[in-house]
Amino acid sequence: MAYIKNLFDRNFLEYASYVIKDRAIPDLEDGLKPVQRRILHTLFENDNGKFHKVANIVGECMKYHPHGDASIGSALVVLANKEYFIDRQGNFGNIHTGDEAAAPRYIECRASALAKDVFYNPKLTAMADSYDGRNREPVLFPAKIPAVLVMGAEGIAVGMSTKILPHNIIEVLEAEKACLLGKKFELYPDFPSGGLVDVSGYQDGNGKVLVRAKLDTSDPKRILITELPFGSTTESIINSIDTAAKAGRIKIQGISNYTSDKVEIEIKLARGVYAGETVDALFGFTECEQSISVNLLVIRDGLPAVMSVTEVIRHHAKQLVKILTKELELEKKELLDKFHLRTLERIFIEERIYKAIEKMKTARGVEDAVVSGFGPFLKEVGSRGVSGDDVEHLLRIPIRRISLYDINRAKEEMQQIQARIREINAHLKNIVAYSAGFLKEIIEKVKANEETGRGARKTKVGAFDKIDIKEVVKRDVELRYDTKTGYLGSSVSTGAVAAEVSPFDRILVIRKNGMYTVTDLPDKLFVGAGAWWIGVADKELLAGTVFTIIYKDKASGFPFIKRFVIEGWIMNKDYFPVPDGAQILHFDTRSKFTFSVKYVPKPRLKVLSETFKAQDYNVRGLKAGGVRLAAKEAAGADVK
Repeated sequence: MAYIKNLFDRNFLEYASYVIKDRAIPDLEDGLKPVQRRILHTLFENDNGKFHKVANIVGECMKYHPHGDASIGSALVVLANKEYFIDRQGNFGNIHTGDEAAAPRYIECRASALAKDVFYNPKLTAMADSYDGRNREPVLFPAKIPAVLVMGAEGIAVGMSTKILPHNIIEVLEAEKACLLGKKFELYPDFPSGGLVDVSGYQDGNGKVLVRAKLDTSDPKRILITELPFGSTTESIINSIDTAAKAGRIKIQGISNYTSDKVEIEIKLARGVYAGETVDALFGFTECEQSISVNLLVIRDGLPAVMSVTEVIRHHAKQLVKILTKELELEKKELLDKFHLRTLERIFIEERIYKAIEKMKTARGVEDAVVSGFGPFLKEVGSRGVSGDDVEHLLRIPIRRISLYDINRAKEEMQQIQARIREINAHLKNIVAYSAGFLKEIIEKVKANEETGRGARKTKVGAFDKIDIKEVVKRDVELRYDTKTGYLGSSVSTGAVAAEVSPFDRILVIRKNGMYTVTDLPDKLFVGAGAWWIGVADKELLAGTVFTIIYKDKASGFPFIKRFVIEGWIMNKDYFPVPDGAQILHFDTRSKFTFSVKYVPKPRLKVLSETFKAQDYNVRGLKAGGVRLAAKEAAGADVK
């Protein structure tokens, strides 16, 4: 049994780790999930400046992704609709209406220029074997911007989930630039669907936000929805409005959808209803307002970690400096190698060292002749000298190139190389300023190309007035109680109206035996005849209300008084403020009143009635017993 338990534990941990790291949660370094990274890698591999059929890219990507074409295709469409890293051509669906993309064989895509600037550098990208060992795929891209904040992410893993909201790319880049320069920055979500957002609960990437649709109420008899809240589509918005209308929460005449590339949903209001008084109901009872809980969970150094937006920006600012430093150092090394080879080529051709190899009969002799030919020029060659690889390079120079060698052109190229090396050295000394300049260039490119990024903020940030549903909904439902049949409810046609309520009110019923219950508005509920009190169970309405019960004890027959308040409850639970079997003589909700208790006549009993003041007795807890009024058997009670 222990072996089986250990086997299951190990397999479960491996499965959980795989789902968390390799499927559901994006990595902090490049902000991508594995399937997104593999899609971009495939696009980079096949990049020739032209658009490719999505079906072809999906097929190519299957070399790296083990979960089939459907998951790759859907992930590619979602990534393309972010509008940043994939250029689209064809019908990729509609984020406003929720319409799906056309079949992969009909649509085309390619890696965007921004994706190449941000992710692509094969010389710095660590590679690993693909799932079948036949190919190599990137472990992580050396991303220069916090893509996870730009695109947002959502994923459910084993025991954890992530919900990262998208942010405006210009604002993200400006924040990263400000972080590099030691300035303050602040970031709030920005959604492709526009709308409005209340970030008072947004705890720097965690907590929650409230999102709303943008409404046009300029016409008092109709409301236009022109922008959607994040996470909604025109279909889901319309369905929620229709459901609210059928439930009687809002009164409309009709709803029409004119959405194309821009959202336009028209709500025509019923007669006697105006836009100003309907807006709060739309926010209270439909998808026009939603609360979104966020959790910025990413993979950091191979482990899941909850971070803040500020921490992500700071991490990527440092990462940008490291990446650009590596790129500059790599370029400098390549230029130094190129300058060394150009120097060798110039000396080899100008000084006709190649002539010395004509008399040599062995390969070793040829190599020695070349090396010895450079003897007088070692000062020009530098400390690197002439290696065997250098000799091989020189011997591979074709005769045509030697005969057409342009000394002036070669010197000009070497001067350009030296100038670039000096420029790189200057950048390395001022790497932070160089990094900030790089971000400035990216910002200018994004602003210049509307297809690459959204540029201007689409979602308006502000504070929302809290919608009180109880105030929005009118109490116009008649709650009837038939004292003869004992039935209570909105569907009861006989009896008297006990209260005017709304569909969302909770009802407090105190029955004949003193037991009370709080329930949702019933259609038809049996509470028994002779109920003492029926009303709305609202803590604000009940605050300060003292309930007084005068009862007769079952065993002794003595009269008792119980005064209490109702401060809380559990729905549909029965509460018993008086002992079981007690006979209720009187029930009252006044804070002050006078009452008389009559006693059963008995021998030697001279006083058959006594008067009491209810306010003379303290309010006690629900579980506390009542206060005995007299050690005499009660016959009844009269209240003044």
